[in-house]
Amino acid sequence: MRNLNVSRRRFLKTASTTLALSSLGTAGFAALNQDQPRRVALIGTGWYGKSDLFRLIQVANIEVIALCDVDQNLLDGAVELVSQRQESGNVPKKYSDYRQMLEENDLDIVLIGTPDHWHALQTIDALEAGCHVYCQKPISKDVLEGEAMLAAARKSGKVVQIGTQRKSTPHLIEAKKEIVDKGLLGKVNHVELCCYFHMRANGNPPVEPVPDFLDYEMWTGPAPLRPYDGLPHIRWWRTFMEYGNGIMGDMCVHMLDTARWMLDLGWPSKISSYGGIFVQKDGKSNIADTQSAWFEYDELNVVWQHRSWGNPADEDYPWSMILYGDKGKLKASTMQYDFVPYGDEGEPIHKDVVYEKEQYPEDLTEERIELNAAPATRLHMIDFLHAIDNNSRPVADVEDGHISTASCILANISMELGRPVVYDPKRKEVVGDEYATKMLRGEYRSPWKHPYKDS
Repeated sequence: MRNLNVSRRRFLKTASTTLALSSLGTAGFAALNQDQPRRVALIGTGWYGKSDLFRLIQVANIEVIALCDVDQNLLDGAVELVSQRQESGNVPKKYSDYRQMLEENDLDIVLIGTPDHWHALQTIDALEAGCHVYCQKPISKDVLEGEAMLAAARKSGKVVQIGTQRKSTPHLIEAKKEIVDKGLLGKVNHVELCCYFHMRANGNPPVEPVPDFLDYEMWTGPAPLRPYDGLPHIRWWRTFMEYGNGIMGDMCVHMLDTARWMLDLGWPSKISSYGGIFVQKDGKSNIADTQSAWFEYDELNVVWQHRSWGNPADEDYPWSMILYGDKGKLKASTMQYDFVPYGDEGEPIHKDVVYEKEQYPEDLTEERIELNAAPATRLHMIDFLHAIDNNSRPVADVEDGHISTASCILANISMELGRPVVYDPKRKEVVGDEYATKMLRGEYRSPWKHPYKDS
């Protein structure tokens, strides 16, 4: 019976891959190589690390060789789930140190689902071990980490796909092709991005002993070692600038990256930001609860706004973007899009998110799954594998991930300094601002070494 189930799943993967490539506009390319299983490992077995891995299992012939996590309980649970989900039924090897995992295994692909402060070192080490990498966004904690990751990717010749999967979201792909690319918006001169989710963890938990199942030193790695006040990896870490870049680095990076993709934008010419902790002053959190940012392009402003309090400006679009053209506007989110033409020309267009509950019924029983994001992540994984097979750049290549991530980090620098910043990616400096330039590179806790090498 198991062989029949395996054959059926293999057939479904091949069929779904062909359909997905068509939706991505790559129907002219050969189907993915599904003959030999790709040897895969995951670093960071929390919520989204497992979610990414399960989406890959759904669309490709892979063998999960190893899993790595500093939380032994989390790791044990992930091993059990993965052995149930992968076709072979094999039990992945367990590691608490990703460097040992890379050294002891011959891997094709490494997925990285750790907190932001680990992305750079783990990506670079995986590339140097000869692996292709799928890394969650944002790609880095500081700007020069991103520069080092980009350099390592190009030197290795390996594919690095970043988890900015809005580029692989079916209804957003349609919006780009059928509305933006066909000129229904006309000339776009203004873009608004926003997030009004109440997602800023806060509180005053007491300091307590580190539990035996957690290697807190290794979890912290190159970041500052905060007093332990509970499991940091259940989203608590995102509320501290020591490990990430706040809501700007978590949520703006998605929408900025999507707007850049839709409008074919590169580096902003200037970035300004203002904000802080204006309302939610109780608790330990040190990320901004209110922030605005301006990303300037030629005759185009991209404006970001987030609040982790109050109501959304538009209840139907609490995390979204609006492209304003001289012929119409496009409102888009992970859940839907609405095109509204100006005047009497054309008709409004509405499209909802695509779900794939019938094709992938296992989605319905997966704990904490984002059902609306699952189809996008599957397409994102297929695009990643397609790039590997064809030695090409994926839709969310590390360079684009770096531009979107660094732009958000630069917005935080602007907010902290109270002045605009202009980044020169060739010289790796903030133009005319020595102090801001020093902020491009964060401090690493010993014995970890920052990966950026001065030329």
